[in-house]
Amino acid sequence: MTRFWIGGYGVDMEGPADGLGLLAVDEGHGPTTLAYRGAVAPAPSPSWLAQHPNLDVVYAALEGSGEVAAFARTGETALRPLGRPVAAGQYVCHLAVAPDGRFLVASCYGDGRVVRIGLDADGGLVPDARDKAAELREALFGEDGLEGGTDSGDPDEWREMRRLADETPGSVQPNGDSPAKRPAREAKAAVDPYASDPHRLDPNGDPRVSHAHAAVFLPDGRIATTDLGYDLVRIWRPAASGLSLDHEVVLPRGSGPRHMVVHPSGHLHVVTEYSCELFTLAADREGRWGLVAGTPVSAIVTPGHDYPAELSRSRDGETLYAGVRGSNTIAALRVRGSGERVEPLALADTGVDWPRHHLVHDGALLVAGQRSNEISVLELDDRTGAPGRVRHRTPAPAPTHLLLAR
Repeated sequence: MTRFWIGGYGVDMEGPADGLGLLAVDEGHGPTTLAYRGAVAPAPSPSWLAQHPNLDVVYAALEGSGEVAAFARTGETALRPLGRPVAAGQYVCHLAVAPDGRFLVASCYGDGRVVRIGLDADGGLVPDARDKAAELREALFGEDGLEGGTDSGDPDEWREMRRLADETPGSVQPNGDSPAKRPAREAKAAVDPYASDPHRLDPNGDPRVSHAHAAVFLPDGRIATTDLGYDLVRIWRPAASGLSLDHEVVLPRGSGPRHMVVHPSGHLHVVTEYSCELFTLAADREGRWGLVAGTPVSAIVTPGHDYPAELSRSRDGETLYAGVRGSNTIAALRVRGSGERVEPLALADTGVDWPRHHLVHDGALLVAGQRSNEISVLELDDRTGAPGRVRHRTPAPAPTHLLLAR
């Protein structure tokens, strides 16, 4: 039986999900038997899931509580908590596990934190000692800690990085995946000293702040992360404990980089939430990354109305798929040359509302419709890779992520 773990929004993010769910296809049958089989592990708003590379352990970003949790598989369709959740940051929304399984990187939309969390031999979470020290300091002295900080271990470096980024024109505050995020945005607006300065506001009129949104591991062992708020892709080096900033790539003003995929050639493709574009990055001989190309996700996708979310690729890397919230479509793009050129290929209706995430599997595209509480299955053209008609739908509570189970 083909199985998928499903993440979703629970009550703390104003959704109906009650934990990690299970999606399955009946043995020996096609995608038309795909169905939601219920929650298999209670958890508050596990909005993003990730798999350990070597163990039957699944990690969940508990977005509403700002924590990361680990779950061990105990049967074909069962998961159990593996230790206690570990604090990450406000609205943690993405997890990426190191290929060697030694740590994971959590990206936090709310406060811009990029957090390294160690993993033990059993796949359990190992909180950083500095995080425990910060919690104790806050309890004793009422300190709030460093806004938008990382666990790089160098607060002065992070403050300088934020100062430089703040001088770079850009945009922040995506249209919003959940109404639960609105009070935090409104509170920031009420106290922001630059609220009346148009150069410090995003296209929505909100104050410009850091929003880490995703991470990927690069072929050379470094890590790329997106900052949707500052229009940056940051390149990090893993350190003995934490991450060390290597350099940054500045994307065009108002683009809002969200998610990324690494092409087999080594190029990095980045989809942007605000400008509805696909940017391609490459490293030079010295290892510094830079922007080499950019193209609209689709000629008929409209910035300000449409908000690209997930980006995935076919196994051979020849086709990219971007989910577009607003028009509720999937945009397919063809990769040309050695991965450095991308051009629009096709646009298809997803059949769901607010396609937050999608997954390419076995000649089909599974799409999670967060607002319509359902998952659709789109056929893919065998020859071109273009998405086609909706073949099947199944109800699921506020799905935000799909993960193929081992």
